[in-house]
Amino acid sequence: MTITAKILADSVSPAKVRLTTFELRYPRFIHAEELTHRIIGTSPEMVETLMIPDGVMYDSDLSRNASSSRATPITTACKIVRQDPAMPVRWGLNGAGMQDHGEMSEEGAAECEKLWLAARDSMLGFVGRYMKLREQPHKQTVNRLLEPWAHITVVVTATEWANFFGLRRHPDAQPEIKFLADAMWDAREASIPMTLKFGEWHLPYIELHEREAMSIEDCRRVSVARCARTSYRNHRQKIATFEEDVALHDRLVGSLPMHASPAEHQATPDEFSLNYDGEKLVREYKNPTLHGNLRGFIQYRKTLTGENITEN
Repeated sequence: MTITAKILADSVSPAKVRLTTFELRYPRFIHAEELTHRIIGTSPEMVETLMIPDGVMYDSDLSRNASSSRATPITTACKIVRQDPAMPVRWGLNGAGMQDHGEMSEEGAAECEKLWLAARDSMLGFVGRYMKLREQPHKQTVNRLLEPWAHITVVVTATEWANFFGLRRHPDAQPEIKFLADAMWDAREASIPMTLKFGEWHLPYIELHEREAMSIEDCRRVSVARCARTSYRNHRQKIATFEEDVALHDRLVGSLPMHASPAEHQATPDEFSLNYDGEKLVREYKNPTLHGNLRGFIQYRKTLTGENITEN
């Protein structure tokens, strides 16, 4: 089993807001728990600490792009599950409630692991039978059978991490997601964020030499394309040309409906002003409607016309 957390980009704005993008790999069976996290609020405390206008609903979710069972060839999915199956990080004893009742004995855990892998082998056999049918069903269906033993790769970006870490690093969290959250915490604690000036951009998958060689517009396009490729492969497995990256970006943002989620990871600090409200200085951002689910940053997605489908 593999659980990893790597920081792709780590930035801090002039307003001291930190924006972090991770590339994560973890068992698919905990993906639903990673998807639950968001912050919604309008309390006076949030208005002051998050610097949003009073009365405006603040909604901060994690921006994500993830590898898809629909996009991975069946033979590739089988190979990965056979070589590196997702496994529980511990075998806990059954009992009432959501938490286990202590760790199993070494003998009991070994027996459970053996059964887990036997179930995988059995399912690989069924998948093989599907592949021998005269009419072979699509990978988007067959690969679902392998998901209990599959990993998922996710690019995730956010400014608000306290709620996620508070819940998922807690001893009551499922062991696998606690392991992931601890790895993310450690990576973020060890990282030194890049200080961005106004007009500079947070750009996952863009190296320093690429920033120096390309325009900001081209860096955004390439970053979007590389984040999008997470859905079907690690972009480093095949180095795409600049032209291929730009073409993919243009297809994503030019399609109807627009495939805009890969454009949520690129952002630039929003400018702000300090205004006196009669009692104290209040910092107000100039473009709060362009922040999306980030705080204090203009999200590239929100600058794209038609980025969201709305009812007439």
